[in-house]
Amino acid sequence: MFRLDINYGGSSGYGSEYRDRLNGEWGIVDVEDCVSAVKQMSADGRIDPKRVVIRGGSAGGFTTLLSLCHSSDPTTFTGGTSLYGISNLLKLTEDTHKFESQYAFKLVGGTPEEVPDNYKDRSAINHIDDFNRPLLLLQGDQDRVVPPEQSQAIHDGIEARGGDVELELYEGEGHGFKQKEHQKDALKRELAFYTRILGLGE
Repeated sequence: MFRLDINYGGSSGYGSEYRDRLNGEWGIVDVEDCVSAVKQMSADGRIDPKRVVIRGGSAGGFTTLLSLCHSSDPTTFTGGTSLYGISNLLKLTEDTHKFESQYAFKLVGGTPEEVPDNYKDRSAINHIDDFNRPLLLLQGDQDRVVPPEQSQAIHDGIEARGGDVELELYEGEGHGFKQKEHQKDALKRELAFYTRILGLGE
């Protein structure tokens, strides 16, 4: 098993130009950097391209969701796990606290009134029909940063069209899981999910 942590454009440690790559390009640069990394690893023969999963929480969940439905090649990944991930940027600016919404304006390229197409195009909820890979959603039911309705909407949309999707809502959890039993359960669910979609038990 090979694990790759991707410091996609916008990450720190590589200078201001690299860090600023994500400004106005959130949902594009991060997604394509993930796709490119997998393509390169596959070309080098270091990973099996048919057994690649993507996972992330919060903003990483946002990247995960878009990587599965709205990248240059959504077939790059066998499946993915989104932990309290953002699926609707417009709802994020309406529901989350002021700091998060102001930060989102910078990353998306402006306010919803200024760049409405960016908010629409980079929200996974608007690409339900393009989800063709298994998806696991793990979410706290008391999350005030990314309310559970975002994960629920993704789940219901994919399920309605017969897609492979699982959702677990953790009672009393916010943006991240603090209760040990929930942390353990989430890990067990991920392991079972990957075992199933990657054929690890075969």
